[in-house]
This record gives sequence, structure tokens and C-alpha cells, in this order.
Amino acid sequence: MQNQEPLIPASQVNRTTKAKSGMWQMWLIIIIFAAPVIASYFTFYVIKPSGGKTNYGQLVIPVQPAPEDSLMPIVYGKWTLLIARPAEECSSDEEQCVKLLFLMRQVRASLGREMKRVQIVWINTDNSKVSLTIQEAYNDQSGVKIVGMPTDLESKNKLAQWLNMDDAKDAIHLLDPKGERMMRFSVNPQVPEFPRMRKDIEKLLKWNPTGKYGN
Repeated sequence: MQNQEPLIPASQVNRTTKAKSGMWQMWLIIIIFAAPVIASYFTFYVIKPSGGKTNYGQLVIPVQPAPEDSLMPIVYGKWTLLIARPAEECSSDEEQCVKLLFLMRQVRASLGREMKRVQIVWINTDNSKVSLTIQEAYNDQSGVKIVGMPTDLESKNKLAQWLNMDDAKDAIHLLDPKGERMMRFSVNPQVPEFPRMRKDIEKLLKWNPTGKYGN
């Protein structure tokens, strides 16, 4: 009886085996690097390490990625506290906009070394001139970035729609370092409570190691 040729050449079997081995190695590397982030989110959202108490801010589920063309380059890489207000409503200490900026600045400052992972972004929705007093009080040194709405109509509409998702454009928005909105702090009827807001952010920073240190 003549020897029959194998249905699959040995060289091809070796290539297939190597390919499968390489794929498993790739997935193992992905799992190793993703494990701390997955564990931190699971701990924060499911286990709730603070004795089972619920968080103060409202979780956004599923998360809402920032618009790629306008906001993402600004917020990617850091935890971001964000508000959107016209400059004309943000000129005196009596206005809610300034009270919110002050609150966010104080929350960030209270985080100690971890504040380097957090930035504050104010979107000036009417692109009006910001008063010199506000610019001096809320500048890069205090971790605040003041940015205007895009001039391109399409980008402007996309950002406006993102801000108004869930009818919550007036809230303080918290974005993770991937640029995804994952929590909101309601500002109705008043400014959020400093201790409870700070506790939420402290907990997130503790259980999630992501976010760049920097100015």
C-alpha cells in the first residue's frame, strides 16, 4: 500500500501552532496591562470600598466618549472636571459659574500629590471675552484650562450635543483619562457639597491608577 500524503503539510501545522501560541501571548499581555484598570472599576462600581455607601455623583452608564475632533485632544490623558458656561455668566463671585470654578479648584487642590492627575476645563460656550480677574484666578497654575467652542459648525454642533446628553449640560462633568464622561455632579438647586464630591474623586484616583502626572 502506497504512503499517502498528509492532508495538512507539517510546515503548515507548525505555522498554525505558532500563530495560536502568538495569539495567546498577545491576549495574556493585554489582560496583564488591563487588569489594574478593570479591577479598579469593578471595585468602585460593584464592591464599593467605602463600606457599601453609594457615590455622591451620578454614574454615567454607558460612558460617553468626548467628541474626537474638538474636546478629546484637550481631555485625553487626565481626569477632567468640566463645566460649560458662557463667559457673560461667569464674571463675578456671586454667579454660580464662578462658585463652581472655585469649588472645582478647591477639590483639586485638596487632593495633594494626586491633584497632578486632575485638570479643570471650562468651555466658554459663547466665546465672549473672559474677564481679566477670572483669567488670573483660574489659569494654568491652578489647573484650569479655558477653551472656547469650535468655530467649525459641524464640530460645534457635535460638542453641543455631547454636552446636552441626558439633558445635563449644566452639571459638573467628570471624564476619565480616556476622555470618557463617566460621572456627573448635579448643580441643581445649588453648588455640590465639597466633602462628598472630593470623596468620590479621591476614591476614583485611589482605585484607578490611570492618569498622567503633570502641571
